[in-house]
Amino acid sequence: MKRKVPVAVLGATGTVGQKFVRLLADHPWFEVVAVGASTTSVGRTYGEVVRWRESAPVPREIAAMPIRECVPPLPGTIVFSALDAEVAGPIEQALARSGAVVITNARTHRLDPDVPLLIPEVNADHLELIDCQAESRGWPGAILANPNCSTAALALALAPLHHAYGIERLFVSTMQAVSGAGYPGVPSLDIVGNVIPFIGGEEEKIDRESRKILGTLTNGAVEAAHFTVSAHTNRVAVVDGHLAAVSVGLSKRVDPEEAADLLRDFVGSPLVSGLPSSPHPPIEVEGRVDRPQPRLDVNRGGGMAVTVGRLRSCPVLDLRLVVLGHNTVRGAAGQGIQIAELLVAQGRVGQSSPERIS
Repeated sequence: MKRKVPVAVLGATGTVGQKFVRLLADHPWFEVVAVGASTTSVGRTYGEVVRWRESAPVPREIAAMPIRECVPPLPGTIVFSALDAEVAGPIEQALARSGAVVITNARTHRLDPDVPLLIPEVNADHLELIDCQAESRGWPGAILANPNCSTAALALALAPLHHAYGIERLFVSTMQAVSGAGYPGVPSLDIVGNVIPFIGGEEEKIDRESRKILGTLTNGAVEAAHFTVSAHTNRVAVVDGHLAAVSVGLSKRVDPEEAADLLRDFVGSPLVSGLPSSPHPPIEVEGRVDRPQPRLDVNRGGGMAVTVGRLRSCPVLDLRLVVLGHNTVRGAAGQGIQIAELLVAQGRVGQSSPERIS
């Protein structure tokens, strides 16, 4: 690209916001031109405010940027939102009305009928919903949603099975990392040496979001996939990486080796495969009986690959498997950036877009 697309990051001081900043620092297509956070931080520099949790240093240019208020006008063509769901809705809508293309990690708009809930390898065709969104809401911008962090890895792993065989029933029990709760997150005395068998709203998200992602786009609307979900979510003392033990009931009996080959061969569309953030392959099948493990496997594909292991027959349903995904990369910032790349690759956003949203 002759000139990078200018972007802004909101909620930039939080766990996911920091991941956005790090991943965008040397991105070949995008340049961070603004960072936003709470009103108490406005006017101070990012480096002064942020309690940096990433292993790499704070990017120098971004550290010197002043924190902006999370309202239009903002410099940038694309806005990555890592805002808390409690405040995200009105802010993101105001930005879309002003012309911004908002890619949000908040739950607020995920189930809106005209908002695409995207995993680029799985349902890139759902991008057509933003045309319906422009027509129904009358704004020049758009809102696109990233799924819940556990759903992102799970739905990617299930997509080839659903498309080939049809999922009818799904049982999933997650073991979710503490970084999924943000920072400071879960108190240490609650999580060290412990497992917390409840994460508010998470089970419902897995149910509703996975069925929307794996649904079919017809006449400008997504018909959710028709399968039943039994989800159990647990917080465990792991820093990064959500692990899910899954049993799947399919429309036909499938040999585990056949299913493993299907997952290994899955690549998504050529357009998505060519994006800078897309891993090769997006699903890695692990044959060792004690893998995947978060400490050893979470960073495969730069954190964008999903690892599937322990693929075997299920005496209750049809297949059993274990799915691992990086919750702040594939499940948040990395996939959000991949969605933005897809918009650029499709010509929906690019160098001809306005540099300032007013």
